[in-house]
Amino acid sequence: MNPVFNQHISIDFPNDISLTIKREDLIHPFVSGNKFRKLKYNLLQAKAENKETLLTFGGAFSNHIAAVAFAGKEQGFKTIGIIRGDELFDKIEENPTLKFAQENGMQFEFVSREEYRLKSETSYIEKLKDKFGDFYLVPEGGTNELAVKGCEEILTDEDSVFNYVCCAVGTCGTISGLINSAKENQKILGFPALKGDFLSDEIRIFAKKDNWNLISDYHFGGYGKINLELIEFINGFFEETKVPLDPIYTGKMVFGVIDLINKNYFPAHSKILLIHTGGLQGIEGMNIKLKQKKLPILKKND
Repeated sequence: MNPVFNQHISIDFPNDISLTIKREDLIHPFVSGNKFRKLKYNLLQAKAENKETLLTFGGAFSNHIAAVAFAGKEQGFKTIGIIRGDELFDKIEENPTLKFAQENGMQFEFVSREEYRLKSETSYIEKLKDKFGDFYLVPEGGTNELAVKGCEEILTDEDSVFNYVCCAVGTCGTISGLINSAKENQKILGFPALKGDFLSDEIRIFAKKDNWNLISDYHFGGYGKINLELIEFINGFFEETKVPLDPIYTGKMVFGVIDLINKNYFPAHSKILLIHTGGLQGIEGMNIKLKQKKLPILKKND
């Protein structure tokens, strides 16, 4: 585990607002950001239960799939990934995420989108146990109570100087941990990466406080959707700050926060902390798609 640090963003914002980003993306070279936090206690629990295999779910470019494959190998587990999209069966070599996971020992089961929707059904999990034997189940995106416990460790006492803490929202584990560990003076703002009004209910399963708000205007059309405006923003932000952003989660959140600053959403003198949840491994796969669409590619290094 590498030390995480807070990086001040040296951009002049109106109303004396300051922006700082917590570089969780640097926590581990392959299990970065919130994936490290979410897996920490789940892997300990799997060992406590004497499990030898981890089974989880994810899509074609899933940060979670890549992280579970590497962490599982590092910790001595076999790993199985139930992958959404049976058309991907013969496209592993073309897909940087799946190729990485396979190189780290993950066994794949490609399923239709219809079957994938059964991932939370007890009967479907039992069917998978009949096929693969006993395993430790890590939910899609890694979110469960142990994941939230890990994400509660993101904020430190030194972060109490910030009025607002902002993060992207996917399966709600990260924001729930931040909500639970925030100080009384802090408001947690979540920026959903996907469309839908169901996320608030998901957060309430794990969150113990009401110090939060979801801002749903910056998903750019839905999960995995991206346009020229977002590409140019991410690349411009990297050129100015040397902080790479992923286009699925953190890039949309940072875009949203800066847009809200310019729209006077935040009170004057606000100190805002952005949580960089990693996900940079997905840029390579996204760039393949962008080239196909003849759009500029995303930068993540000089």
